[in-house]
Amino acid sequence: MLPAADAFLPELQFQTSRSSGPGGQNVNKVESRVELRFHVPTSQLLSDEQKQVLLQKLASRLTADGSLLITAQEDRSQLRNKETALRKFHELLVKALHRPKARRATKPSKGAVRQRLESKKKHSQKKAGRGRVDE
Repeated sequence: MLPAADAFLPELQFQTSRSSGPGGQNVNKVESRVELRFHVPTSQLLSDEQKQVLLQKLASRLTADGSLLITAQEDRSQLRNKETALRKFHELLVKALHRPKARRATKPSKGAVRQRLESKKKHSQKKAGRGRVDE
């Protein structure tokens, strides 16, 4: 089970920088871009199994030292970008740690098998009837 999003706050590092997004002249003065870092191997909130799953599934998104890096610069506000980064982080963890329901193999019912075979026989007779007629 994954802890709540705010439980991760002590383990997250935030860094701000100037955004390339909207903001007009404000872009040159205000650091509205937010960069969130989460070091997966040293996390106290995740089990060893969860850490291994994250390291495998998110390998392309991790830095060399195993940190997950998420940036947000969609908004002019640093606070809203921070909230966006947190939401992205939580959604990413939930998606990566989700286990799909195991599929159980089932057999078709006897009626379904009979119906399929009858349908195939009908179709084959229809096609056979299209052949050349000998007199």
